[in-house]
Amino acid sequence: MNPAPLLPTPWQRLPVELSEAMLPDLPATVRTVSGAVAEAAPAFASITDAKFERDVRAAARVALERFIELVGTDAAALPPRLREFFVALGAAEARENRGPDAVLAAYRTAGRCLLRAASEALATVRPLDPDVLIDLSDAVTAFVDELAAASTDGFARQVQEQAGEGDRRRRLAELLLRGGAPETVVATTAAGIGWSGFTTVVPIVVPLDHARDARFRFGADGVLLERPRDAVLLVRDGPRATRPHLADMLAGRGAVAGPAVDWPRVPEAVRLAELTAELVPAAAGPVFADDHLGTLALRGEAGALAVLTARRLAPLADLRPAQRETLLATLHSWLRHWGARSEVSAELFVHPQTVSYRMGRLRELLGADLDDPAGRFELLLVLAARFPRQYPRPESTPHLADMRLE
Repeated sequence: MNPAPLLPTPWQRLPVELSEAMLPDLPATVRTVSGAVAEAAPAFASITDAKFERDVRAAARVALERFIELVGTDAAALPPRLREFFVALGAAEARENRGPDAVLAAYRTAGRCLLRAASEALATVRPLDPDVLIDLSDAVTAFVDELAAASTDGFARQVQEQAGEGDRRRRLAELLLRGGAPETVVATTAAGIGWSGFTTVVPIVVPLDHARDARFRFGADGVLLERPRDAVLLVRDGPRATRPHLADMLAGRGAVAGPAVDWPRVPEAVRLAELTAELVPAAAGPVFADDHLGTLALRGEAGALAVLTARRLAPLADLRPAQRETLLATLHSWLRHWGARSEVSAELFVHPQTVSYRMGRLRELLGADLDDPAGRFELLLVLAARFPRQYPRPESTPHLADMRLE
């Protein structure tokens, strides 16, 4: 069976002299088309970005040059390379959250401009009889339909991709908030949204009416999960997770930021943010749980104590275990005895100069923390949990009635 003959393309019927007639006025036609397209839809008319203007002009030039090439041929409207160009235009519109109506309006406007320009050019070289005008109209319509189809395809692809990415981002947020997920599962899910190699996360509890704004403000660096009463935004480590940036981005939004933690401890950090919200109203915000870890630790929150321990003792992490324990025992005694060297040396059974040497080493490691009241308080909390035997148990404390006054 013989294959069906190929139907002629609409532009194959156009007179070949049309190409030569359109070429001299090509720059002016590009300007006309791009200007009309920029005003074709309200979504375009309000854009003042110079890049947008350049992109529209480039698209107009590519389309017009291709139409001129097609005149009198049976070639496909768009070879793969050019089709991907217009697919990318549609995808870009989706990323800018402009609807498909604006794209289609732009192509309709471009088609009218192209038909007028082609008619005027052809009229300079031959009479325009009705058959030629009909052929020209059919060719322009078919060509513009191909352009619109490519951009619509790109728009649809991008929307689908964004929806898929949204699902992947939500999936990662669920895994981190639920806790206990295998590292390989988290790593694979994170890689799917470009979070390869992330380690630290800052959880932020935000009111539901600020959830969408928070998602937009932190973009690719945050994943968000809405809950019945609030939403949790998880920001990966980086410039956007720093306290100054968070304070700026979340000002006036009633947010409470939990401590930065390794991703397996996200549920714990979210709980600390929630408890902090109970302590301090976040009407304006943001409130930082970091400022209230000591209070939470005193209330028996093991998570707060764990964060304090990790942070306050981090400068000693590289020491040998025995050396670290010796310095911590000395620091504990020094804090409890208000820096009285003689009492520390008596309690530890070491020479006073040994106490001085150890405290000098601790000052090298801890720096200003030893002179900061809040730093000393948090260090004492951490060390009190580490060396509980230094404190009398309630049952071993003598009752006042049993004490003799001498």
